[in-house]
Amino acid sequence: MKIDFVSDVSCPWCAIGLNALEQALQRVAPQIQATLHFQPFELNPQMAPEGQEIVEHLTQKYGIDADQVAANSAAIRQRGASVGFDFGLGQRSRIYNTFDAHRLLHWAGLQGEAAQRRLKHALFKAYFTDGQDPSDHALLLRLADAAGLEADGARAVLAGDAYAAEVRAAEAFYQQHGIHSVPAVIINDRHLISGGQPAEVFEQALRQIAAAA
Repeated sequence: MKIDFVSDVSCPWCAIGLNALEQALQRVAPQIQATLHFQPFELNPQMAPEGQEIVEHLTQKYGIDADQVAANSAAIRQRGASVGFDFGLGQRSRIYNTFDAHRLLHWAGLQGEAAQRRLKHALFKAYFTDGQDPSDHALLLRLADAAGLEADGARAVLAGDAYAAEVRAAEAFYQQHGIHSVPAVIINDRHLISGGQPAEVFEQALRQIAAAA
């Protein structure tokens, strides 16, 4: 079974959805085996290099007030805890540009599924748990190294514009096929599950798709 996980590293529901999906995959193993591929999506492709203060950004983008932002954040922390993901309280203060993180993830995918998955998890933790800047090249290099990726290769990717065209092409492909919010979980190129669903929803879908096949 092939699974494309379309997401952004600055999307909290993507972190929740990935952990829930992985829980579901553990439940259906070994009867159902899947390869997991991370595909790029930018929530804020025009974000300036310095980023934007997060409450200011969310109130402007979604037309909500600071109290609603706080309530949503509390709900997200609770959902994260339910799937074993820690949203660090008060750690995340800004929204950043994530394009270079997606370029690095694309390169990591060429090195293997396991390496790409390790880097994806490391990016989620760095941003949501530790409040770090996923556009910072020094951080990206540290995360790549921790994920077991070759340091000189990662440095070469970030030093130029390697895989920029591939990332933009992938983003355009999914947008043209109706993906306008994430996470979007696409199974075998035809079955779509939208949003950070509970593990039970992913598990049921995986079993139904496997049975139909």
